[in-house]
Amino acid sequence: MKKPLSQVIFDRSDRAISTIRLGVLGGTGVDITEAAQKPLIAIASSHTEFNPGHMHLHSLTARVKEGVLAAGGLAFEFNVPAPCDGLAEGHHGMRFVLPQRELIADTVETYIRSMCFDGVVLVASCDKIIPGMLMAAARLDLPTVLLPGGPSEKAIRQRRNQVDSVKLADYEDPEDRAACVTSGSCGACEVMGTANTFQCLSEALGLSLPGSATVPGYAADKLRLARACGRRVVEMVEQDLCARRYLTADSLENALMLCQALGGSTNAALHLPALAHELGLELPLERFNQFSLQVPTLCAISPNGPHGVLDLHRAGGVPAVMSRISENLHQQAPNVCGQTWGEIVASAQVRDEAVIPPREHPHFAQGGTVALFGNLAPDGAVIKQSAVNPDMHCFAGPARVFESEEACLEGLRQGTILEGEVVVIRNEGPKGGPGMPETLAVTVGLNQSGLKRVALVTDGRFSGASQGPCVGHVSPEAAAGGPIAAVRDADLISIDIAGRSLEVQIAPEEMARRLAAHEPKPREIPKGYMRRYVKLVSSAARGAVLD
Repeated sequence: MKKPLSQVIFDRSDRAISTIRLGVLGGTGVDITEAAQKPLIAIASSHTEFNPGHMHLHSLTARVKEGVLAAGGLAFEFNVPAPCDGLAEGHHGMRFVLPQRELIADTVETYIRSMCFDGVVLVASCDKIIPGMLMAAARLDLPTVLLPGGPSEKAIRQRRNQVDSVKLADYEDPEDRAACVTSGSCGACEVMGTANTFQCLSEALGLSLPGSATVPGYAADKLRLARACGRRVVEMVEQDLCARRYLTADSLENALMLCQALGGSTNAALHLPALAHELGLELPLERFNQFSLQVPTLCAISPNGPHGVLDLHRAGGVPAVMSRISENLHQQAPNVCGQTWGEIVASAQVRDEAVIPPREHPHFAQGGTVALFGNLAPDGAVIKQSAVNPDMHCFAGPARVFESEEACLEGLRQGTILEGEVVVIRNEGPKGGPGMPETLAVTVGLNQSGLKRVALVTDGRFSGASQGPCVGHVSPEAAAGGPIAAVRDADLISIDIAGRSLEVQIAPEEMARRLAAHEPKPREIPKGYMRRYVKLVSSAARGAVLD
């Protein structure tokens, strides 16, 4: 069998060093004669015992190894960090979550290059792990299959009071409401947050087997899929099918269209441009607007509506959704299963039209995520329009400015935020945060405050599960001297989602004067990785990649 890269390990032309090299490998218990004849497959896993999204992955990697062995390869597992946004919410740890995407990409890339593996199976469930692994796959360009760890089951599904919804707002009992935000099993949180968004997008990108993303993490089918991934990557080594055959400009657009149809996470506006950057391509924020006009938000998956990702799975999963938007897709784009997307959608079935409705009856007439531009965000800002009440799609109000998320939370506790205001939180971007932390605590606080007509604008980001008139990723950020640094209390801010605009009523001369006088107040950063990150990280509009 082919061993395009690992053969160098078994090269005996320099007997002295090869004896050492093979002696080390032999210490693992591997039969050197067998290993010299078979492709070596890396399994990059984000298994951890500290969150439900990844606690089960060791069971999946065991089945991946079975598949590799059955197909004639040898498999070796290694691990990467598995940060959990949920556990990092509301404290300083959130500043270290997005930066781990780059560490994960670097770890996967450098380890596989150094150990000369012939192919790789990537096993992960959540944000920022899947994006980081995809970025590494683009760099390595090896035979690659990504196995999504699958969604969890919300605890509300295990209560007798469950109605046909997993959305907190549809319940009154406090325990039922708590169960709506509680994981009831292993797997990624059962909403269309960033984790499940990127599990689904990995299919559209071509690196995951069709239908695999929405299979629950606890299901027997997930184990069978894991074995299939192991077999398939060995076949890909033999056939010389590498990642960049699948990761193309067309597949990026397919993924973006699927994201719009699903009402996926606004964090896609960070991670898809970052993946494009690794491929030497560009995916500007304007493309989200372009495809929002072509592809509607078909599905009402929480937080957009009452359904969960398990409902999406039972309704037919990603292939069924893509069959609804097939006229827009690049149908010749291939998938690692060996078929094109045209062939896949031709045989896909929608099993529940309440969950995956016909295109002419979408949940929302346009795609979910759009970019806003204007004098407050010259390089763009991002909002999930499908999760905003229609009466807030066009809104204007005086600014209430906070210099940090913590200051805003204190304002919520003291009741200083008033109906009709636009809350501005700055200094939370990639450089200023540092690390562009989520402001989920603020969005939850606003939802629970009783305030009905309050918008939020920030250079930070949101959880993929956030809802309401929340505008994030404002670029340039305050720490880079962006216009958001010039906003003062009572400045009138207007948000026009239909017009794709974000404006502040400050005369150009006054804006220039304020920005000239602005002095960034960098936060104290502990010695280590984050100091390097702040020096190198780019704008959120470019995916917050390291330059």
